[in-house]
Amino acid sequence: MNLVWFRNDLRTLDNPALWHATQSGHTLGVFYLCPRQWRGHHMAACRVEFLLRTLNCLRQQLAALNIPLLVLTENDFSTVPQSLSTICQRHQVTDIYWNDEYPVDEQRRDDAVVALLQAASIASHRYHDRALAPPGMVVKGDGSAYKVFTPFKRSWLALLDHGVPDLLPIPARQKPLKLPPDCDGLGPIPDSLPGFNSAVPAELWPAGEAEAVRRLNHFCDQGLAAYSRDRDLPAIDGTSALSPYLAVGAISPQHCLHEALKVRANGGSEVMEGADTWINELIWRDFYQHILVAFPRVSMNKPFKLATDAVPWRDDEAGFRAWCAGKTGIPIVDAGMRQLQQTGWMHNRVRMITAMFLSKNLLIDWRRGEQFFMQHLVDGDLAANNGGWQWSASTGTDAAPYFRIFNPFSQAERYDPDASYIRRYVPELEGLSVRQIHSPAQLAASKPSQYPVPIVDLKLSRQCAIDAFRAVNG
Repeated sequence: MNLVWFRNDLRTLDNPALWHATQSGHTLGVFYLCPRQWRGHHMAACRVEFLLRTLNCLRQQLAALNIPLLVLTENDFSTVPQSLSTICQRHQVTDIYWNDEYPVDEQRRDDAVVALLQAASIASHRYHDRALAPPGMVVKGDGSAYKVFTPFKRSWLALLDHGVPDLLPIPARQKPLKLPPDCDGLGPIPDSLPGFNSAVPAELWPAGEAEAVRRLNHFCDQGLAAYSRDRDLPAIDGTSALSPYLAVGAISPQHCLHEALKVRANGGSEVMEGADTWINELIWRDFYQHILVAFPRVSMNKPFKLATDAVPWRDDEAGFRAWCAGKTGIPIVDAGMRQLQQTGWMHNRVRMITAMFLSKNLLIDWRRGEQFFMQHLVDGDLAANNGGWQWSASTGTDAAPYFRIFNPFSQAERYDPDASYIRRYVPELEGLSVRQIHSPAQLAASKPSQYPVPIVDLKLSRQCAIDAFRAVNG
């Protein structure tokens, strides 16, 4: 018997662990709910709820292939190795298959599983799945990891010259397995878990592999041509909105790349430009996965640039609470923070604006913002979230220079020119003109009484941030 250990790879198409397991014998699946571990990792309630719904979809898909999926609860990673060993003994499993995850805690868990199963003569088969190019494949000439995106991208794109591997198909249906009716893990998958109570409407994020594939196809058909133009405009649906599905593995990044290349090959110049821009985002996703492996400190609450640990972050609890609540008096920042809490998602351009406002204008430790995002994002992914926050805070690899600080009013005027995004999430400002919303002076003179005054002076706080960073950067 073979066992597939599912994690954030909840799909049947292009799943290396599932495919290889089914090619060599009868296969059983298992997934672990780890609520205490997830709380320690600040996993958002909406992401947990989305994962549970995706897990239900996966179980149905596997059932059509006669592959039972056990869903078990182990509060944290420490007890997973022994539980897997027990499953292997109970079901006479000789080989276990999984797709690797790259954060430190997950790597330590997996290493403990290998050691325990090896002692029991059970073979472990590990595959790469989270990144298009496995960590270690795209490196400098001396074998060291890239720290800057542009040369990483050049080396990454060179891999395309050798072709793109075919997607692994959905496995064939196997003969039914006879499991005891009282077998642990065959009961219903819960709709929610204690301590994870989501206020995000489930209908905003339909779950499952079929929905992920539908969104990908729709985006490639309807969105790629305008992607390079529309992706920075938060008021419109100009992005793929696939990040939650990639986060739980309801679709593979390889599938996304295949479709983008297919559309690119058959499209005109505008489609080619859009496809190239979107592929660039997939490469950024890979880059941060590689950084996670090469520099594990970034998944242990440390900055990539260690010198920036000496930045004198401000202890401003009132400012942090105002930022969290979307009540800073800065319209684009408030719109983004409210979108996050209402929908479990925030437009990427606005993520950068809100992150830079917290870490530069308020000079509050970026780690507090990183944690808050993880606690609310339906697409929460350590590598992407950490990479984005450290880029904005100028503490990470290839980050924005510390002296380049977004002006949120200028950003709003450029990327939300008619203020429709701001008005959607900050209804207090619905009655103001575009000019009044985008001009600090006019906003101050005309804002309604229920909307707060800015909690910080943008010009003065910008200079304070520059001085603080200059002191540690030399």
